[in-house]
Amino acid sequence: MTRSTLDRPAQGVRHARLVTLLGPAFVAAIAYVDPGNVAANLTAGARFGYLLVWVLVVANVMAVLVQYLSAKLGVVTGRSLPEVLGERLSRRGRIAYWAQAEVVAMATDVAEVIGGAIALHLLFGVPLVLGGIITGVVSMLVLGVQQRRGQRVFETVVTSMLGVLTVGFCAGLFFAPPDLGAVLGGLVPRLDGPESVLLAASMLGATVMPHAIYLHSSLARDRVRHDARVQRRHALAAGAEDRAGGAVDGGAADGVVVEVATGDDVAVPGPPSPPVVRRLLTATRWDVVAALVLAGSVNIAMLLLAAANLPGRTGTDSIEGAHAAIESSLGPGVAVLFGVGLLASGLASTSVGAYAGAEIMSGLLHVRVSLLARRLVTLVPAIVLLATGVSPTWLLVVSQVVLSFGIPFAMVPLVRITRDAGLLGGFRNGLATQVAAWAVAAVIVALNLALLWLTFTG
Repeated sequence: MTRSTLDRPAQGVRHARLVTLLGPAFVAAIAYVDPGNVAANLTAGARFGYLLVWVLVVANVMAVLVQYLSAKLGVVTGRSLPEVLGERLSRRGRIAYWAQAEVVAMATDVAEVIGGAIALHLLFGVPLVLGGIITGVVSMLVLGVQQRRGQRVFETVVTSMLGVLTVGFCAGLFFAPPDLGAVLGGLVPRLDGPESVLLAASMLGATVMPHAIYLHSSLARDRVRHDARVQRRHALAAGAEDRAGGAVDGGAADGVVVEVATGDDVAVPGPPSPPVVRRLLTATRWDVVAALVLAGSVNIAMLLLAAANLPGRTGTDSIEGAHAAIESSLGPGVAVLFGVGLLASGLASTSVGAYAGAEIMSGLLHVRVSLLARRLVTLVPAIVLLATGVSPTWLLVVSQVVLSFGIPFAMVPLVRITRDAGLLGGFRNGLATQVAAWAVAAVIVALNLALLWLTFTG
């Protein structure tokens, strides 16, 4: 039998099995296309044309690094970021850390519910309060899928919503495409006055959402460490690669996943071997890059849509105003698609936000609350705020301010922990990765502190 004959099965296994790990990053990517980003992207395009395209590209590159570190933590250690922090903090420290993370999760949920309510109002004329309730009920159904059918089906549902919002937000470009030369010119970093500086800072500062960092480590953990079938497949693939490559490196045992029989005769995977972890991290990198390239493309598409069709239009700093401007410029059909995209964004992101909140509570307080109960707890504040009659746009701004407070508490521990050799062993951050991670963390934290200062000082 020739070497090429031996290689073909290994290659087939390698490519087939890597696909099985795609999904967690697409759920986390919902945070990057939530309703809070819509108005900012449209405002940037309407006011400054193609000038700030480079900002979104830089923001997306930073997001890829941050989300990969979060996912790597879950893959290598089998624990989420909240779980690791819960193990290292004192009881008082855990409660205090949970309190700020809980406020961040609730602020996130407020923004997503408001986005869904606005979408229902724009599409069907539904009152905002009723729209918020409908958004909450639908998100409960989505979370029910996760509890009844498991993470894989939940990921499929959320990824489908990501596909819907991609079509909804990008459809206008097919009817009114942007100027390619101007788009390329927008990739050159430059600014135009104080207002463009503030807008660029807000776009970069909103790059990383705290709840996405907490959640992604949990999603990666559950997919690759708690799914015996995935580990068996990747162990076989890793073993096939080692045999095809003539590697000895400890023998066939390196590709083996130990399984422990529980009282219910269910095989629970033990810690994967280094070759398996390497394959899982390879799949994770593909997952993160693909998901965030998609999310980044959607954000850029919204900016290009506004730059090509809404230059100089006022009112685009609110979602309702942006929708009206799109309808008058591109017609009701494109406006309806935009509304559908906004609705999918609100429904998906509020479901993901509730999931993140449950994981934060479980990891830090060691209290497991059902996702449906969690959904009810965080839904009430959003409905109450909508019932007060306060401007939805103003509520979105306030929610973004609260998120800015929470970013350092997620970013700094993530960068420190993923460099810990005692926890990640040989998979800890290398020097170049660590330098890049600290640089990204410093930029994002500084921008969010600046935005907080500007918000409170006017």
